[in-house]
Order: sequence, then structure tokens, then C-alpha cells
Amino acid sequence: MLTIQELVSDNADKISFTWVAGLGAAHRMISDAGMSGADLVGHLNLIHPSRIQVFGKEELSYYTRFEIKRRVHHLEDLVAGGVPAILIAANLPVPDDLREFCNLQQIPLLTTSIDAAALIDMLRIYLGKRLAPKTTVHGVFMDVLGVGVLITGESGLGKSELALELISRGHGLVADDAVELSRTAPNMIEGACPSLLQNLLEVRGLGLLDIRTIFGETSVRRKMKLKLVVQLIRSTADAFERLPVQDQTQAILGVQIRRVMLQVAAGRNLAVLVEAAVRNTILALRGIDTMGEFIERQALAIMESSRKE
Repeated sequence: MLTIQELVSDNADKISFTWVAGLGAAHRMISDAGMSGADLVGHLNLIHPSRIQVFGKEELSYYTRFEIKRRVHHLEDLVAGGVPAILIAANLPVPDDLREFCNLQQIPLLTTSIDAAALIDMLRIYLGKRLAPKTTVHGVFMDVLGVGVLITGESGLGKSELALELISRGHGLVADDAVELSRTAPNMIEGACPSLLQNLLEVRGLGLLDIRTIFGETSVRRKMKLKLVVQLIRSTADAFERLPVQDQTQAILGVQIRRVMLQVAAGRNLAVLVEAAVRNTILALRGIDTMGEFIERQALAIMESSRKE
């Protein structure tokens, strides 16, 4: 949940708001109810009164065209619909009746110098990120060949050691131990690191390593889009499909993310295997199905063999 005051404070460096009325309702909540940022703010719209209502030049002209009683009727519809706030764009003059009504009903009324269209775009981006579904998972999040890779598995399987090997091979660290994931779009998951753990990697026997200080600026990333989950499993694991026919996926925040499982065993170069998995993922994202092509090739070979017989 988010309050109007938090919205104003969070955007103070980009959007200069001035309170005109309803300051006592600064802590009014913006209820997202699972909606996207685009559904939470927009031009004056009486059909969707629960949005943050933005008055631009056209909207203000539409509003002032009515007589006072009709204006009050429209404003009462907005209140009944649960309007979080009313914003006046482009430093347009605020009608006295609108100011008085917002003070009476304790509806936050603010003005800004930013044009209405630009204001809506900025707030939609902010609300989309601020109210995005979030979760924190245990693992290591890496940038491998430009692909966001989440390395998971039981404690003691060497996730951090694998991350250190990948970093030494030129890849980047996003987060270790605690990875903050958020759904920034219907089919997009973004991962970042809690500020407390920024640039840090814990390796057994070595303790905490400041990766940015040791390997330089290019060894860390602020955030990445999650495209692949690499799950490490013990070599004794029974439920392990050596040659999966279908791509495996894992649901994270309602989004299906491609997943591969790698067995941890002596002599296996997991860093090379992760790189290969990422390259294969890149091919899959481009529409290249290696397993599907192999199955077709095998079926064709069987058909040709049966003809010869």
C-alpha cells in the first residue's frame, strides 16, 4: 500500500508538487487491488473514479464548462468512487469551488508545473514499480552474458563459490543470499539486491567479499531481468531427468521462468555448464529449439532406416 504523501515525497526530485487543499488527507491510501500502474492514474475520468485524477487543459475546460451544481455532482461521483487525489497539471488555475470541495471532503488536491501527459507517464512508471508484486528468495543472482540468472539450491552446494568463479570469468554479481524479485510487467521479473548486502558475496572460509572493490566496477550490477533459474542438486538426487524432452519452468510471482537443473559432483565445471545453459536459453528466446530439432532429426532417421529394411 502507498499513501499520497509517500507518492509526493518519493517523486520530489522529479515532480514539484504544491498542496492546494486536503492536506489533512495526505495519508490517504492508494489501493492498487492488483492493478497495474496504468490503471491507477489518468486524465479526468468519471467512469474510473478510483484513479488519481489528472486535470490538464482540456479536462479543466470540460469541468469549468458546467454550472456549479453539475460540477459538485461530478465531484461527488469521484468521492463515492474512492478518488485518491486530484492533480492539476501545467500550473493551471485551480477553480475556487474545486478547492473548497476538496477541503470540505478532505481530498488531496495538488498542482504541478509538469504537463498532464508527461505527469501521467511519470506516475504510471513510478506506481508500476512501487506497487509491483514482490518477493525475496534465497540464492545468488548473476548477470551471465547479459542474461539474469538465479542460482538456487540447498545450503552447502557451493552457490557462492560458483558465483565467484563466474565473476572471475567476467560476469556480474547482482545479489547474494537474499534476492529481491518484483514483477515489473505482466511477463517480466526484475531482481535486485537489498541495500544492506550491496556488492557483497559470502564465501565459506573467506567470509564476506566486497566484489566491487576486488574485481572493479564492471563486476557488479544494480538489477537484472530474470530469464533463467539454475537449480543445483546433489549428485545423489533421485528425481533428476538426464535429458529432459520438454523445457522446465518455475513459477515466480505468477511468471513462468525457464529452469535447468545441474548436479553438483567432483570434477564438474559448473561455471562452464551455467554459461552453456545461458547460451542455450538465448537460442530458445530467439525461437531455436535444439531438443525439438534433434527429435525431428531422430524421427527422420528412423523413417529412412525403416524404408531401407
